[in-house]
Amino acid sequence: MTDSPKRVLLAAPRGYCAGVDRAVVAVEKALELYGPPVYVRKQIVHNKHVVETLAARGAVFVDETDEVPEGARVVFSAHGVSPQVHAEAARRMLQTIDATCPLVTKVHREAVRFADDDFDILLIGHEGHEEVEGTAGEAPERIQLVDGPDDVDGVVVRDPSRVVWLSQTTLSVDETMETVRRLRERFPELQDPPSDDICYATQNRQVAVKKVAREAELVIVVGSANSSNSVRLVEVALENGADASYRVDNVREIDEAWLDGVSTVGVTSGASVPEILVREVLDWLAGRGYGSVEEVVTAEEDLLFSLPKELRRDIKQAKQQAAAARA
Repeated sequence: MTDSPKRVLLAAPRGYCAGVDRAVVAVEKALELYGPPVYVRKQIVHNKHVVETLAARGAVFVDETDEVPEGARVVFSAHGVSPQVHAEAARRMLQTIDATCPLVTKVHREAVRFADDDFDILLIGHEGHEEVEGTAGEAPERIQLVDGPDDVDGVVVRDPSRVVWLSQTTLSVDETMETVRRLRERFPELQDPPSDDICYATQNRQVAVKKVAREAELVIVVGSANSSNSVRLVEVALENGADASYRVDNVREIDEAWLDGVSTVGVTSGASVPEILVREVLDWLAGRGYGSVEEVVTAEEDLLFSLPKELRRDIKQAKQQAAAARA
């Protein structure tokens, strides 16, 4: 293996999805428009580098809205929040900017609709994840969490003919389908969501890493430990042929010993990872003989989301005021 030419297979798509891009730009624009501090509930996206960069510019990250001074401005993260959080923000007269990914908002709406129709909702996702907490908060009396296939046996429903599954948007597609298969064995009339809940970007990145893993002995996934979709990419790589796969926040976390006997290294990144972190990994690999980089493209992404409506309104007003001042 060591006699083979060294190369890198670079997965595409990788990195920022439309929802992450929208959320990060929302905080950047808020800082430009209003000036610091701008408070952000939870990490705007699950990436250490992004959070540290925004904090250096004046974003203040808090765990709960009660840490935000009354009347101040707060951005809700891309993962979404429950109605209770919105209510608490209103009670404290906070000026909110909702940067929830529109694909997460879609799942929230599905939860509300099925709860209104008196369905039991089986939410497939990871306990404690912010997105799950936000979705479950839409109808806590109708939603129960199913954290993977092993949780299925413990599910109890009121009426097996009125059951639907929804999911966290950043899960492993294969594991989710296995969970659904087991649920359907127990509840044959289980309904599917009206459209796919696992987001297009999560699916696309998993498809790309599957193709890379078939040829790479080692796959390096750039992403933070609390990034569900990044962690899933490591699992998908191992399940699809890679001898080893590791998640790193940045190039400094790579262990050179991982390269022993490796001719082909796969590289990808989670949906909340800026491309600069991937480029640093590629430069590091090039310095160790892996200068040949072949991009493995499995999909093209061109989806864009508009900024949160609160920001669009204030940006428009600021432009009008600036134009009036010049007149």
